Order: sequence, then C-alpha cells, then structure tokens
Amino acid sequence: MNPAFRRQQILDTISAAARTAGRRADDVKLLAVSKTRGAEAIEPLIEAGQRDFGESRLQEAEAKWPALLHRCPHVQLHCIGRLQSNKAEAAVELFTTVHSLDRRSLLDALVAAGEKAGKFPSAFVQVNIGEEEQKGGVALAELSAFLAEVRSSPLPLAGLMGIPPLGVEPSPYFALLAKLARRHDVTGLSMGMSSDYRAAVMLGATAVRVGTALFED
Repeated sequence: MNPAFRRQQILDTISAAARTAGRRADDVKLLAVSKTRGAEAIEPLIEAGQRDFGESRLQEAEAKWPALLHRCPHVQLHCIGRLQSNKAEAAVELFTTVHSLDRRSLLDALVAAGEKAGKFPSAFVQVNIGEEEQKGGVALAELSAFLAEVRSSPLPLAGLMGIPPLGVEPSPYFALLAKLARRHDVTGLSMGMSSDYRAAVMLGATAVRVGTALFED
C-alpha cells in the first residue's frame, strides 16, 4: 500500500472520529512523523498533499530536511521530541512549532534564539499527564505557573501536548489533557499517535502525530 493511500485512510478515520464527536475534521491537523524515514519515503506524502511533518531528533532532521524544505517551502516541520536547550538556535531555524516545551531553561533558550533569528516558533507545553518520573513534561501542579511564563514571552502558545503511559487505556489521559486545556483557556491539543489517534480526536485533539500507520504496511 503506498503512503498516499495510507494517508487518505488516516484522514478518513480522523474525519469520521471528528464527526462522531461533533467536531469539524478541518480542526484536526495530521502530523506525519518522519523520523528514521528518508526523502524517498517523505516526498510521496508531500506530493499527496501532506504539509505537516514531525521529527524527534534535531540532528537527523538537520541532515535531511533543509534540502526538502528548499524544494517544498510550504511544508511545516514540527519538533516532537525532547529538545536540549543548547540546540535552541538550530531548532528555531528548522522548526515552525515545538511540541515539547517543558522547562524554563528551554523557554529562555528558544526566546533568545528567536530574538537572534527574528522569528519565534509556536510552542506546545508538554504536560506529564501520567506523572511518570522518567518522562518529560511539566508537572500538573506546576502547569499554571509555567503557562503564565510562556504567555509572558514572545513565543506563541500553541497549546498542550501529552503522551499517555505505555500499556494502558489512553482515553482517560486524553480527557485529562483536554480538561487542563479548558481550565487554562488553551485551544490546541497535540495528542494521539498511530495506535490511538482516533480516541484522541474524539476527545479534542487538534494535532495527531502519526508515523507507523503512515509508513508501514
């Protein structure tokens, strides 16, 4: 099955889930997670109309995306992995949106890099919705204060991002993130991956990050 056909299947699933939840399908953005994929796998999706791609490793993205973006300037590249503060300048040059803002040091680094570059990426604040020690994300008790810091910065606040713990039903965690978004007057919700994006859409996702379902049969 070619990537363009898989993409259309996923878009159809997103549309059906959105309708079931009384939402508009246009309010949900599909991010094609292209980590570990080469240009030969990415280009067919761009030709099929895909405009948003997600990468989790800056070094890998730097190796393959500048040439692709030069040929396809309409494509938007999203950073969906943990980002080191000392990589902020490179990230600002490459990414339009960062989905993993979770600490003051990274916020300060992105602001400084944005001021230097004359442009600022929008940012999703990553929330540790499963309260897992090994996972990145702002603690629930610290979210309100951190959102205030982001809002007082020049970075556009895109919304909240969260990843449920592995091996459990994800829907309660998606519902929690949506509740936090409403509580803090945030509209964007980056949540849901290949195995659970339908549930995420039904619970309010505005961006789903899909890789395996796009690129593998």
